[in-house]
Amino acid sequence: MPAARPDLTARAGGWNIFRYLAKYMKELMNLTKALADETRVRMLMMLRGGELCVCQITELFGLAPSTVSKHLSILHQAGLVESRKTERWVYYRLPGREASTMVRGGFSWLTKAIEKDDQIKSDGRKLKEILKVSPAELCQRQCPK
Repeated sequence: MPAARPDLTARAGGWNIFRYLAKYMKELMNLTKALADETRVRMLMMLRGGELCVCQITELFGLAPSTVSKHLSILHQAGLVESRKTERWVYYRLPGREASTMVRGGFSWLTKAIEKDDQIKSDGRKLKEILKVSPAELCQRQCPK
């Protein structure tokens, strides 16, 4: 008869390894989900230059504000972006050194893989033009009263 495997759950702290694996797996799944969409990847690449207001991101990609918010929510859940609110505007930026090793590694890989992509270059040129307009003016254009 084969030797019985030790029951990890019976030992003190045995559940710790399963909690760790569950957390790691959830972080990995959130990261891969976030990077599985072209628009979200393009958003991340544009945030390399610094934080952007939601209205700037909306203008850049020509999407409905609700669609942009959903994409940013998925990126935030994955730890790929951070946000802050100032008056009417919400700004998003890439996380700093406090980001997990997995997030930093994923972003590093992504940057190396596509930074020279024609679409990314085109987005960058368009973003330069958008940054010449104030967030207040962009917001007024997008949501006239």
